Amino acid sequence: MTSIKEQAAISRLLSFLQEWDNAGKSLRTQILTTFIETNQGKTGPELELEFSQGASLFLIRVTTWLRIIYMTGLDLEMILRSIGIFLSAVSSNRYLIEFLEIGGVLTLLEILGLEKIKEEDKKESIKLLQIIANTGRKYKELICESYGVRAIAEFLAKSKSEETQEEVQVLLDTLVHGNPKYQNQVYKGLIALLPCGSPKAQQLALQTLKTAQSIVGATHPSIVDCVLMVLSTVHLEVQYEDSSILQITTQLPVFLQQAAAAKTIGILARSDLNLAEEMLHLRVIHSLMSAMGNTDHSNSQRLASLTLEYFVQMFPLVEEHVRNSMGEELYQLFLSDAEILYTKIDSIQADILAANKVNVTRALDSCDHINNSCISFSTSSDASNQVGGISDFEKLHSESRE
Repeated sequence: MTSIKEQAAISRLLSFLQEWDNAGKSLRTQILTTFIETNQGKTGPELELEFSQGASLFLIRVTTWLRIIYMTGLDLEMILRSIGIFLSAVSSNRYLIEFLEIGGVLTLLEILGLEKIKEEDKKESIKLLQIIANTGRKYKELICESYGVRAIAEFLAKSKSEETQEEVQVLLDTLVHGNPKYQNQVYKGLIALLPCGSPKAQQLALQTLKTAQSIVGATHPSIVDCVLMVLSTVHLEVQYEDSSILQITTQLPVFLQQAAAAKTIGILARSDLNLAEEMLHLRVIHSLMSAMGNTDHSNSQRLASLTLEYFVQMFPLVEEHVRNSMGEELYQLFLSDAEILYTKIDSIQADILAANKVNVTRALDSCDHINNSCISFSTSSDASNQVGGISDFEKLHSESRE
C-alpha cells in the first residue's frame, strides 16, 4: 500500500498534468517558463522526485505538443528548452529514448527547414541535436540516417545569425568525430557548403574541414574546385581560413599522381624482378619512403608503404638500408602492418620518412664496379610465390649483364 505522503505526491502530479491538458497556449507557456526556472540543471533522479516518479508523463505531453504545433511557426523556444532539460539531465537516458521513439530527431531536423519558424527557435533545435549527438555513436548515426547532414548544412548556409551558425558548426564537428560510418557524408557536406553565399558559413565550413580532412584521410577530388572558387572571395575571414587549407587542395593533383605512381611501381615490380632491380638503380626506395612521409595525402602513404614492403621482402640489401634509415621502432611498426602504418606514425616519424637519405643505388654501383652483383633475393615461401622461380630470373639477369 502507498503511504499518505506518496498518495499526496501522486495527487499533485495528476493535478499538474490535468492543468496542462486543459491549458491553452498562454498558460502552457507559463507552465514551461516555471518548469525551466525551477529545474534547470537537475539530474534524472531529481526530476523524477520533482514529478513523483512521473516525469516521463510530462515529457511525453511536451513532446506531443511540439509535434502538433511546430509547423505553424508558433513560438517554440520554451518547448524546446524544456525538452532540453530532460535530455541533458545526468542519468536521463530513458528520456532520450522516449523522445527518439516518437520521432524527435525528425521533428528537430524539419524545424530547421521551415521558413515560418524564428531563427532563435531553430538555434534551440540545433542545441537539442548537439545533446543527442554527444550521447554516443549510435545517436550520431541516427541523425545522419535521417538525412540530418543535408538539413544541418543547408541551415548553416541560410542562417542570418553568426551565433546560430557557430552552434551549427559545433554540431557538425561532433558528427564528424567518432562516427566512422558517416564521417565521409559529413565531410562531403562541408565541401558542398563552400560555394554558398554566406561568408560566415564558408569560414566555419573551412575550419571544420581541416578537422574532417585529418579524420577522413583520403582527399575528395571535388574539394579542389570548391576551394579555388572560394579563393575569389573579398571577405578577409574566409581568406584567412583558405590560407591554411590551400597546401592540401592546390597540391592535390600532384598527390594523386604520387599515389598512382607508387601503385604502378608496385605492380611493375611484382610482375618482373628484373625490372624491380632496375628500379633500385633509380633510387625508388628513397622516393617511396619520401611518399610515406607525405602526411597531406594518406593514400600516397598507404600505397608507397605497400610497394616498399615488397622491395624489403625481396631484397635483403633494401631491408638493411630501410631498417637503418627508419630506426628499429618505426621499422617494427612498418613490418607489423605496412598498409595502415600511416595511421600509427607521429609527426617526427613522418619527418624521418620524408627526409630519408637512403641510397641503395650507391651500394649497387659499388658492387657493379667490382663486377660482383650484391643483389640477392629472399628465399622465404612468400617471396618464392611472388617471384615465381628465382633461378629463371637469375638466368635472365645473367643474360642481361652480357
